[in-house]
Amino acid sequence: MKLKTLVAVFLLISLNVFSQTKLSIVFIGNSITQGKGGDNGVPPPTHAVNYLKEQKGVDDVLYANVGRSGSTTVDWLPGTGKYFTLATAAADSLYLKKDHQLLFSMKLGTNDSAIEGPNGSPVSKENYKANVQTIVSELLKRYPGSKVIIHHPIWYSTNTYNRSKYLAEGLERLQTYIPELDALIGEYKTTEPGRVFKGDTKAFKYFKKHYLKLFKPENGQQGVFYLHPNVEGVTVLGEYWGKAIKKKVL
Repeated sequence: MKLKTLVAVFLLISLNVFSQTKLSIVFIGNSITQGKGGDNGVPPPTHAVNYLKEQKGVDDVLYANVGRSGSTTVDWLPGTGKYFTLATAAADSLYLKKDHQLLFSMKLGTNDSAIEGPNGSPVSKENYKANVQTIVSELLKRYPGSKVIIHHPIWYSTNTYNRSKYLAEGLERLQTYIPELDALIGEYKTTEPGRVFKGDTKAFKYFKKHYLKLFKPENGQQGVFYLHPNVEGVTVLGEYWGKAIKKKVL
């Protein structure tokens, strides 16, 4: 009886040890991912990683934040020579960690939706979907076994107008991207099963409701606007991403 108990305990310990997950994450995005709104310099990816490290079953998390302010899906297309190489340079290094699961966390769309200013804007919903598909498919091809999680873009105020012009038209266009993302992720379930996942879907409504508390007020050409999460908002967004990664990937 004692022998059976010892064997059971050994098996339980062994299962616990071998079920530990190690992640290597490349965060792709714009100024929100880069962390422009967080005055203390800690961007959402850092908060996402800190959240994941606290979760049971997570042994280690390595990451690179390659978010770039003002960037659109056009800027991240392979072959343009602008930002895609930032993602691959980071991934090349992390991919060498063969005991880690390589994951790309992506949130793009805010700048695509602008009326004018960012590269390629305004990007139609059809072109937005095609651009995201091109980026994701190239990452999957370059890094066998890797996974991609795509987060919905987040809300901004309808008077947003800094050097770039967004306004109500931009926000309306941004919301047309969400069904396109969901459809694309659904298509990958058939073509690349188990590799592309829907990430956070809740932050848009949450920030819309709590923008006065969680966004940084910025002076623009149509008054004070709200585009970037503040220090508290950056933490909230990072945890939303971390929870989505935990739910879909771990």
